[in-house]
Amino acid sequence: MDFADVITRGLAFRLDLLDRKAAIDQAFPWYPYDTMANLLHLDRLLSEQHRGVFAKIAGGAVADIGAADGDFGFFLEQELGCAVDLIDHGPTNFNELRGARRLADALGSSARVHDTDLDAQFSLPRQDYAAIFLLGILYHLKNPFFVLEQLARASGLCLLSTRVAALTPDHRTRLADVPVAYLLDPDEANLDSTNYWIFSVAGLRRILARTGWEVLDLVTVGCTAGSDPATPERDERAFCLLRSTVYR
Repeated sequence: MDFADVITRGLAFRLDLLDRKAAIDQAFPWYPYDTMANLLHLDRLLSEQHRGVFAKIAGGAVADIGAADGDFGFFLEQELGCAVDLIDHGPTNFNELRGARRLADALGSSARVHDTDLDAQFSLPRQDYAAIFLLGILYHLKNPFFVLEQLARASGLCLLSTRVAALTPDHRTRLADVPVAYLLDPDEANLDSTNYWIFSVAGLRRILARTGWEVLDLVTVGCTAGSDPATPERDERAFCLLRSTVYR
């Protein structure tokens, strides 16, 4: 399965899912952001030798962590035959996980919805995933070191994205090449108190290495020149394909 085929199937699934959501309840507060668009960023991420990674994942167990309404996980189930665990936390999920559960019912899905607080000493539903997806979640975690260690023990592969920054908010100090993370004030970024650690790219590489992950591919998107941790128009995201060095 070439990744171009994955994108084609993913975008078609996205349109079908939008129609299904409207048919279920147009007034329902569905998660408002397009999580399926992550496929376009993954297209930029994956180097030639890793273009077939989704073929390796197909039919296996996967965890979609920070799943929102579960769109991406349902795609992996319906189109790639994966056994899916949708993992998010009700109090911080956009609609308290009601969206994921309503979609699971409407799709006749076997995906399991798990209300899990990643800021606690959590356990994953399985310890033998073909891949874990941690897209757009790392900077929302109080203890990213613990979470990354837990995931490295449970899966050989991870696709991860997170916000990164090259400069401090006042733009006086360069962070990009220093292995650091910036801790946000509760209202500093998008007035969202669940935003915590914004790594530099060097800092992201360092914590991944320290928690049992090898970076196979890494790319940044968005504001790739002069990004900072808080300004909306200076938002830079890193996407990574990771291989665990400690899994089994």
